[in-house]
Amino acid sequence: MTTETIYPPLPADDLARTLTIAKPMTDQGLLHLGVVGDTYTILLSGKDTAGRFCLIDMHVPPGGGPPPHRHDFEESFLLLEGELEATFRGEKVTVRAGETVHVPANAPHQFRNVSAAATRMLCICSPAGQEEFFEQVGVPVSTRTTAPPNLDEAGEKAFREKAGALLGKYRTEMVHP
Repeated sequence: MTTETIYPPLPADDLARTLTIAKPMTDQGLLHLGVVGDTYTILLSGKDTAGRFCLIDMHVPPGGGPPPHRHDFEESFLLLEGELEATFRGEKVTVRAGETVHVPANAPHQFRNVSAAATRMLCICSPAGQEEFFEQVGVPVSTRTTAPPNLDEAGEKAFREKAGALLGKYRTEMVHP
């Protein structure tokens, strides 16, 4: 038995794919999106990774974070600055800068910034696709820390309706505690 029988050879390098360098503080070409009061910057999309994952720089102000939800993709958060309260299957934990949280597919979860300072984290979703959801429901803003506009009651209702209509397409559902 040869090693090629056990481990097939690697495929050839795909020369159509290129090196990507994302500079969230200075690259005017990156997409910064206001979503649920947070600002998410798409660093790598599925187009950059052949659909394997996406990478999102998340700026979460005090009080920010999404409502409870679940989805059928893996999601990891690497906290760079600040701290969050993460709720996983109903259990709350505090996550601080320098720590990483991994949420298995289909598990109910949410995160909330309960501190007085903004939190910055990197979010990896595998496979990619979550960035497309954010692109469809988010509001473009100018930088990775620009707060999205405050929505009035009609704007909030329109956002909930639009997001609700897209949840199934992106294999996500809201969870009510």
